[in-house]
Amino acid sequence: MTEPILLVPGMMCDARVFGPQIDDLSRDFTLQVAQVTRGESIREMAAEAVHHAPPRFALAGHSMGGIVAMEILRRVPERVTRIALMSTTPLAETPEQATWREPQIVKAQSGNLGEALRGALPVDNLAPGPGRAKVLAVLDEMAADIGVAAFIRQSRALQRRPDAQKALRTTRAPALVLCGAHDKITPVKRHSFMAELIPYAELAIIDEAGHLPTLESPEKVNLALRAWMDLPMMLR
Repeated sequence: MTEPILLVPGMMCDARVFGPQIDDLSRDFTLQVAQVTRGESIREMAAEAVHHAPPRFALAGHSMGGIVAMEILRRVPERVTRIALMSTTPLAETPEQATWREPQIVKAQSGNLGEALRGALPVDNLAPGPGRAKVLAVLDEMAADIGVAAFIRQSRALQRRPDAQKALRTTRAPALVLCGAHDKITPVKRHSFMAELIPYAELAIIDEAGHLPTLESPEKVNLALRAWMDLPMMLR
């Protein structure tokens, strides 16, 4: 029996950010999507995800969802059979990054969620080309449904996020570290560093994608996730 996969969406995202992966992988795997819109902190989001998760599971997180996934790995390493980290970072937020979020929070509080979202994810973090507009439309639709309150909670949670480097260094779970070449928020260099931290990690860089590779280059992400699910388990 193959273990189920727990998918953890990024900031202002829900299951739709994994839509192409759900369509493809659900033919062969049991999938569950974590809820990350209610917690006040990364730790609370991780606790809720763990509470509803299967006894043992493969864990895949995107962006903020990757940060939540690393906290899940820290909390219950014995339940995580393998981990995939996409467009994310193991580092705590610097004071400069925390300050950068404040104008976005103010815009959201003022009713300008669209402007706040573009501040959090400038469009040049997506790969150029005709597909960019479609990806942004999905992102805007998810954000509108999730709402301002969640944007503020998630922004504050990211400002206070814990450092996850120790959890990565000590894991024996087979790992995939994946990113888009056009991502400036969590660039390729950050993912190379993250892959080096993890004892059993494979690094995948997708040339045609930026910060949202699951939507920008879904076929390549699907192939990478299937290869990750085929990696042999490590002895604990």
